[in-house]
Amino acid sequence: MRGFYTRPMADTFDYVALKLKIRQWSAELGFQDMGVAGIELAEDERHLMDWLAREQHGEMEYMARHGTKRARPAELQPGTLRVVSVRMDYGDGDDDAAWDTLADGSRAYVARYALGRDYHKLMRNRLQKLAERVAGEVGPFGYRAFVDSAPVLERALARNAGLGWIGKNACVINRGAGSWFFLGELYTDLPLPIDPPASAHCGTCSRCIDVCPTRAIVAPNRIDARRCISYLTIELRGSIPEEFREAIGNRIFGCDDCQLICPWNKFARHHGSDDFSPRHGLDQASLVELFAWSEADFLERTQGSAIRRTGYTGWLRNIAVGLGNAPGSEDVLAALRSRSDHPDPVVREHVAWALARHAA
Repeated sequence: MRGFYTRPMADTFDYVALKLKIRQWSAELGFQDMGVAGIELAEDERHLMDWLAREQHGEMEYMARHGTKRARPAELQPGTLRVVSVRMDYGDGDDDAAWDTLADGSRAYVARYALGRDYHKLMRNRLQKLAERVAGEVGPFGYRAFVDSAPVLERALARNAGLGWIGKNACVINRGAGSWFFLGELYTDLPLPIDPPASAHCGTCSRCIDVCPTRAIVAPNRIDARRCISYLTIELRGSIPEEFREAIGNRIFGCDDCQLICPWNKFARHHGSDDFSPRHGLDQASLVELFAWSEADFLERTQGSAIRRTGYTGWLRNIAVGLGNAPGSEDVLAALRSRSDHPDPVVREHVAWALARHAA
């Protein structure tokens, strides 16, 4: 991050040419797309405030903590004139393998974005390098890089930058690349030319709404986080409401169903990067195997992984739910009994629920 500067009124720099160079540098740094958005997000702000007023953010207090800064870039970072939005693909090009894991109740399903390296630091470092290249061209300028690190309406900004539209599942969808990608932003005081926003192409399709296991997509582009498996297995602290446990199935960290079913993801591309390849066999692991991890194992094997966010007790809680939904076997029952006296009451509760399901 650098301080923002007041640019001279008679600034005659060729920002059209600069934007072309930024696009080239973005590609060289491993971003698959970039675009430039303005900072007007009034309609999205109204949507956000209504979502918060309905308490559909659940326990994610941070979504409301910063007031209007999330929808007003110049309030978050004074001096901001434009937002450079970038996309980095993480899909593996094999949706059938994901469906196979979901269909095998003995295996653990981890959301694709979390199978490999945590993208936050990786993308921030590349955005920093992008900013340094810009500085080498224009001299000192104001910027700040974000990758899920501040109150930013990244999807609305990506849409306005032309990277894709916000689908009915609230994911950004690109006509030529689907939705398996991460987003990052560079807030800047440079008056770069703005790209036209992406138009929507979901049409009458409702596959994502229909496939959601917990009916969390309560309306097009409206997610009730309190019902969402990603929220329940990652953001929620404490007990998962019993009404959702069976529907969670074997999803122990996040959920991809609404993306797996999306017809636009037939155009998604393989990420082609070792950074996002599965680690520790997480794309093939069994629930019993992962439930046996000690806390030391968890900390070692999730180093540099987004899975760390759920914490070790959250990890065990989620796997206990998966084991409760798994086909009955001596291995499953033995695994659950091994944690029946766990010191954490939330883990004990979910283990007891799982054992009761098998007893029934």
